[in-house]
Amino acid sequence: MKAILEHILKGIVRKPDEVLVNESIDEDGNTVFEIHVDEEDVGQIIGKDGRTIKSINVLLNALAGSSRGSFILKVLR
Repeated sequence: MKAILEHILKGIVRKPDEVLVNESIDEDGNTVFEIHVDEEDVGQIIGKDGRTIKSINVLLNALAGSSRGSFILKVLR
């Protein structure tokens, strides 16, 4: 899932070389992806009213199916 997320993000941002994704598991068993992008690209990732980041989250959950816990996406500056 991390590779898929990185591929999606690099297609959205202006500086794809700056995209870094860290993966961890929280105490509830959810997969947490910390997304680091250039300051200028944060708005591109979040989108208007958070629509882009929500859509990415829905896509990842659909690809994973019900076998895994949910995903949490954190965009960090």
